[in-house]
Amino acid sequence: MSYYQRHVFFCVNQREGGAACCNNHGAQAMRDYAKERVKMLRLDSKSKRVRVNNAGCLDRCNEGPVIVVYPEDVWYTYVDKEDIDEIIEEHLRNGRVVERLRI
Repeated sequence: MSYYQRHVFFCVNQREGGAACCNNHGAQAMRDYAKERVKMLRLDSKSKRVRVNNAGCLDRCNEGPVIVVYPEDVWYTYVDKEDIDEIIEEHLRNGRVVERLRI
């Protein structure tokens, strides 16, 4: 069994020269927001064990911004905080994949 019940990685990579990358879409700020929401909802507790981390390039820049949730290996894209809230509520809290955001 995995140490974390769910482990969320946000690509926060910044490429040079204007190349497509997740951080062009404010990925770091969205990761910070997600981490705070998970804490606020107490999903990071010992019983829920949800962890939100930065990741370097996840090599899906043209589909970005992207996050991946393990152990399910579910990839998402998002546009705004409402999308992040939906992923947190549906997937991280209730175990249901958000199909409309899945890539």
